[in-house]
Amino acid sequence: MAPESRRHCLEPGETEGGSAQGSAGASARVCTKVDRSYDKGIRIGTLFVMLATSSIGTRSLCRSDRGSKQTNGISAVFGPIFLVRFAHVHPSGYIFTVLKQFGTGVIISTAFVHLLTHADLMFANECLGGLKFEATTTAIVMAGAFLTFILQYSSFRFSEARSRTVAASKQGNDHTESTNGDGSDKSSQTQSQTQTHGQVAEHLPQLDDPLSVLILEMGIIFHSAIIGVTLVVAGDSFYRILLVVIIFHQMFEGLALGVRISKLSTVRLRIKLLMASAFALITPLGMGIGLGVLDTFNGNDKATIIAIGTLDAFSAGILVWTGFVQMWSNDWLYGDLRDAGVVQTCLGGFALVSGLVAMSVLGKWA
Repeated sequence: MAPESRRHCLEPGETEGGSAQGSAGASARVCTKVDRSYDKGIRIGTLFVMLATSSIGTRSLCRSDRGSKQTNGISAVFGPIFLVRFAHVHPSGYIFTVLKQFGTGVIISTAFVHLLTHADLMFANECLGGLKFEATTTAIVMAGAFLTFILQYSSFRFSEARSRTVAASKQGNDHTESTNGDGSDKSSQTQSQTQTHGQVAEHLPQLDDPLSVLILEMGIIFHSAIIGVTLVVAGDSFYRILLVVIIFHQMFEGLALGVRISKLSTVRLRIKLLMASAFALITPLGMGIGLGVLDTFNGNDKATIIAIGTLDAFSAGILVWTGFVQMWSNDWLYGDLRDAGVVQTCLGGFALVSGLVAMSVLGKWA
């Protein structure tokens, strides 16, 4: 049986607390709309709590070249951005190694323990009926990962073609200048250097790629919007427990996303803050949507179950590709940890496992 926070069907005579008022017909399921009594006041209040947690939840002491100053309003998603911008924390140092690897563990655990499992529970829901294709969940996950690969590969090929065009144009200008000057041809040396640099660049992964971070955020945002709706429509008996779990859930995901956003050296601070704000607002937005449809929402509707399951599985595919290829593989095989010292390697490994375990434990409730 699915955890309380994920169930959409109630047994005959069953209350919100999960107890049945009789054993007769207990094996049957009620898959029509279940009328529930919701405490809307606490849901409206916790919407603002979630907003505060996602955007202004903590307090940090940052030091600049002029001295030290207190900075309020730094949260999991905004914190790493401000640490790099104002506290001058080096992205390759111990602090960011721990934050990055913890975030990598969070993303991978979210993909498997939260999204993939939840999608599988949705498609196995008795209110939906048996699916003709048993591998529906994993097929959608595979599609999400494949489409993410296609998008990133196409972007990479376009970027490479554009770079070669610019390089060829620059070589032509350099050749003209060198022959119009002292008569000697200096273009051969320039061309040799450019080709050598290009060969090295082609074999290096794109560690500072805005598109990769945008795709990561897209997968997280889909998931966070569903979380907001699911939280609001949950029964009152387990609403408070689910709220606490989701707050920690969003803090961990915000930390993972914020670290990656902060490392985008080619992106302006204003754009970074907009990307962080999108994450901070999406779960409260989902809660607002849930409040709007609270009286008419039918979690037992087949279309609703299919929509939630599909979005969860597709988001899992996005995070599987991003987590393994763009984060785990890049950091450990091609990035800073490839030849890092023993201390930094151990810290990174411990943080990675901690992220995997922490998010997996939260998967018991959300």
